[in-house]
Amino acid sequence: MGVKGFVEGGIASIIAGCSTHPLDLIKVRMQLQGEASASTQMQTLRPALAFHPPNNTTNAHVPVAPRVGPVAVGVRVVRQEGVAALFSGISATVLRQTLYSTTRMGLYDMLKKKWTDPNTKNMPLGKKIVAGLIAGGIGAAVGNPADVAMVRMQADGRQPAAQRRNYKSVVDAITQMSKNEGVTSLWRGSSLTVNRAMLVTASQLASYDEFKEMILAKGLMKDGLGTHVTASFAAGFVAAVVTNPVDVIKTRVMNMKVEPGAAPPYNGALDCAMKTIKAEGPMALYKGFIPTISRQGPFTIVLFVTLEQVRKLLKDF
Repeated sequence: MGVKGFVEGGIASIIAGCSTHPLDLIKVRMQLQGEASASTQMQTLRPALAFHPPNNTTNAHVPVAPRVGPVAVGVRVVRQEGVAALFSGISATVLRQTLYSTTRMGLYDMLKKKWTDPNTKNMPLGKKIVAGLIAGGIGAAVGNPADVAMVRMQADGRQPAAQRRNYKSVVDAITQMSKNEGVTSLWRGSSLTVNRAMLVTASQLASYDEFKEMILAKGLMKDGLGTHVTASFAAGFVAAVVTNPVDVIKTRVMNMKVEPGAAPPYNGALDCAMKTIKAEGPMALYKGFIPTISRQGPFTIVLFVTLEQVRKLLKDF
């Protein structure tokens, strides 16, 4: 009940995070599409049911840059920045998984063992969800600095060369943020990170256990690779649907640039959500959903398949 759960979860999370990092980078780039012109669009877009303005109006419609899909985003990144750009911020991913995922996986394992009925060996779904909420919230609070650094490093390539932050590594990113923006900047968007992590952990870990138990109880498959892959993919889909809106807002709040003496682009999560919806429509909260599910599916599969294998290797410890 001690260190073992943290070690198993940490190893599986780092492997899963590194193997799916390019998909995560594409997701971040897609979530930021259309953001630059958001404030301008807000001033010019009319309500959906408003009458057309007179022809002599000076309030001309501002053209919006076309939104492209995940494949096009990936191809553009490779063409403009090189193949290595797909792994921008991977050092931050390793640190994030080490801090955030190791903590959440270990705590969830502890709570699961503590709350499982010793007679039936079952844990009610409600308790699984509560365990996920607690573990995810604590893990996110611990790993937020690495999360901010990862988002910034992944998004940096979309900026003009003169405006890029050009962090050399996650250590350099955290050092520069602390020096230039204050230590509190390392926890920018932490409320969103915590909320998202609580939802991710509760939906991902709880649903994986629930799907796995259901498959085994109904005799659909034996406890093996097929069961692990099926349950983990289903868990990844559930997690993607539940968390994508929070993830979009989190990405934008973390990535925003605050100029000295100027008002920040967003005054918190709610303000960011409202500005995003007004400027780009409600479905903007599901920007990057295809790469999110494309990343969440493989990530969850690699995570749980690796976790099951690591558990077998460490079963005698």
